[in-house]
Formats: sequence, C-alpha cells, structure tokens
Amino acid sequence: MKNKKNFTLNEISLRISSFAIQAMLYEVACYPSPGLVSPVSNGAHRDMNYFTFIDSTSTLSNYLALFVQEGYTDRCCKDIFNSVRFIGVEAEKDMFKKTKGINTHKGMLFLIGVACAAVGKTIYEEKAFKEVQNIIKEMTSGIVEKELSNLKDYCNLSHGERLYLKYKNEGVRGEIERGIPTVFNFSLDFYKQSEDLNINDRLVHTLIGIMQICNDSTIIHRHNPQVLEEVKEKAKEIVKLGGMKTAYGRGKINSLCEEFIEKNISPGGSADLLGVTVFLYLVEQYMNNTKVYV
Repeated sequence: MKNKKNFTLNEISLRISSFAIQAMLYEVACYPSPGLVSPVSNGAHRDMNYFTFIDSTSTLSNYLALFVQEGYTDRCCKDIFNSVRFIGVEAEKDMFKKTKGINTHKGMLFLIGVACAAVGKTIYEEKAFKEVQNIIKEMTSGIVEKELSNLKDYCNLSHGERLYLKYKNEGVRGEIERGIPTVFNFSLDFYKQSEDLNINDRLVHTLIGIMQICNDSTIIHRHNPQVLEEVKEKAKEIVKLGGMKTAYGRGKINSLCEEFIEKNISPGGSADLLGVTVFLYLVEQYMNNTKVYV
C-alpha cells in the first residue's frame, strides 16, 4: 500500500496510552452525568451518542501512543510540543472522518495529548510523577499570548478563539499553559478522596467537583458566562450536600440532568478534565508501583 507511514512503538508508549484510552472510556461511561453523553442518555446532544464516543476513542488510540513516544526522548520540551501539535492535527482529521464531522474529543485530544507527551518525557528523564505538571508548563509556556492575544477579528476563528475575543476566556490553552491546575491542584485529590465509592459513582462525584471550579468554555459557547456561573454554583451546592455520597446529593444530580437537557447545557470542558484526571491517576499509580523513576 502506498503513502502509509510505519511506526515502531516502545512498551512505555503502549502502556501509558492504554491508560489514556481507559480514562476516555471511563469518562463517557459514567451516569448520571448532567448534560453529557453516557450509555443511557445523549444528554444535551442531538448529534452524538455513546457509540460515537467509542468510535472516536478507538480511532484516536494509535495517536495517543504516538504522543507518549514523542515525549519519550531527550529533545527539549518545546520541540516535543510542536511535534505533538502536528500529530494532533492528523488525529483530529481522523476523528472527524470517523464521526462524520462530529466533535467528540477535540478538547480532550489537546489536553490528554500534551499530558501523554509530558508523562513520556517524565519517565524518560527518570523523574517523579510530580514533575509531569512542570513539564507541561515548560512545553506550553507562552501559548496564550502567541495564539490568542493578537486576535483582532472573528474571521476564520475557532470557537475557543471567538470566546477569547468576546469574553477573554482562555479556554483549554489557558488551562494547559498553567499546567492543568484544575486536575493537579484539585481533582486528582478529590478523586482519591472518593475511593469509598464504586467506579461509576466516583467518576460522577468527581465530575461535579470539577464543574464547581471549571471555567467551562463549552457552556459559554452555548450560552454565556452568566450561565457558567450558575452551573458552578449549583455544582458547589451539590458537593456541599455530599454529591454521590448521599441520597440527597444523588437526587440533586439527577435533577440537574433533566435541567441541563431542557436548557441545552453541556459541561464538555469539565468532562475533558475528568478524563485527564483519571488518566493521571492511573499514571501516578503505575509510576509509583513500578518505580519507573530514580
């Protein structure tokens, strides 16, 4: 066959990418997840369902391994990031081809792609898990100023770029440049503190936790910053009520599912960060258990 690229993947890349695939599938598998696609509901989405996400994840699986391998090198972080962006463009094309133009994982692909490369770099340099965040920061430093600060008009802009011009919301670029603080500084610990719950309830509980602090650009894109603040306040209230750890909290989450469908609210940014949370949790366990660093 002509025009086919051949890749040789190392064991680390395959192992770490398997955690990314697992995390992406976990995210879409949990329920009740207000406004989001799950096995039992399409949430506030009419153009996609659970199987669309499975198709998309399966298509992206090869690229996740390539992201890790790009990081597993002695090259500088900026060079690694440039390579990841290039591979990400190809991955996005394949995603849209598989889903017939439906955006299932664009934000997730960016976040988890960079995270995969940073994990690969951390393991290559035999550093501890805590260094992953610093490597992400080094890889992406300056991205907001370079890609958003000089925007002047709305012609041929992405949704994220339009939101920055209109609301100064830095979106996924701001989150990644700061080293995904929502995950490293909050949701990883929040997820660990819910070990008493079963996997499904633990995922939903963490999703609600993320929703209370996430400046979710998906919500702003569909609505406005005021609706986002309302969503964050409702999530905070649910967390105070115990979330998935109490019957009252679970009832509130079920009610939120109905409300979000009615109002067309989808916390897609929070869902992406939930996937990254699970991925980094699995990576941390692996690195600690196998002593991959000195």
